[in-house]
Amino acid sequence: QVQLVESGGGLVQAGGSLRLSCAASGRTFSSYALGWFRQAPGKEREFVATIAWAGGSTYSADSVKGRFTISRDNGKSTVYLSMNGLKPEDTAVYFCAAVKYGVRATRESEYDYWGQGTQVTVSS
Repeated sequence: QVQLVESGGGLVQAGGSLRLSCAASGRTFSSYALGWFRQAPGKEREFVATIAWAGGSTYSADSVKGRFTISRDNGKSTVYLSMNGLKPEDTAVYFCAAVKYGVRATRESEYDYWGQGTQVTVSS
């Protein structure tokens, strides 16, 4: 069982930056691929970025490439999403998710554990 707790959301102006964190419980954090998804009001949840369990390879959605970076610190059992150049269309609730031994997991159905989400609001 893995529990995920997101933090770091908030209100920021367009062009600004935020760093989201997702702290995980459990002793085998390094065995899990982690992903970030987001859900805007009235829209379906969508993939943002993922980082693999081994080697730490990453993959991001085209909409955030060059602006968002996913990273992990296995010693702290935490995954991060650094967001730069934020746009109003990035406004959403951001969720982190985990799946054991995942590699390039971009679909919701691939993940077994989810956090409760953190709100990010970008004003124009």
